[in-house]
Amino acid sequence: MAVGKSAIGAELAAALGLAFVDSDALVVAKHGPIPEIFASRGERHFRQLEAKAIAGVLDPESGAPAKPRVLSLGGGAVLDSGTQQLLARATVVHLDADLETVRDRITRNTGRPLLAEDPLSRWQELAAVRTPVYERLADITLDVRHGTVPELVAALATALNTHPHHQIGPS
Repeated sequence: MAVGKSAIGAELAAALGLAFVDSDALVVAKHGPIPEIFASRGERHFRQLEAKAIAGVLDPESGAPAKPRVLSLGGGAVLDSGTQQLLARATVVHLDADLETVRDRITRNTGRPLLAEDPLSRWQELAAVRTPVYERLADITLDVRHGTVPELVAALATALNTHPHHQIGPS
């Protein structure tokens, strides 16, 4: 959460000539703002909408294989077992950060329902639960503590090019 996945993902997709898809944006486009979903229906309902949106990208109903793309997942999306199974067929990148790296972003952004109260402590609690899952699922881990978005994207593109089961570029 707040590690730069949207900025890095969008720039990586542009560099690779692929589509960029953000799971949060998919949910918002179909169901409205995330804070409103949390307020009216709760986190569980949001997670169901999120999992369905991700499945629509990673496992299209047409039976056709998913097209190569860069997909940015919401921070808690990896906690869903169905999403984890779908991610096993994809190249998963974990953007690794610490509290100091995200401090400014999470204290100035009030649109994160899970960080509404005591954002710094809450981020640490969420990270403690999510990080082991990210680490288990990840094919590649990118340390985002240092470097600009273009530098991080270049490092990630290099890592993806050397990943044994990954092809770069549209097909």
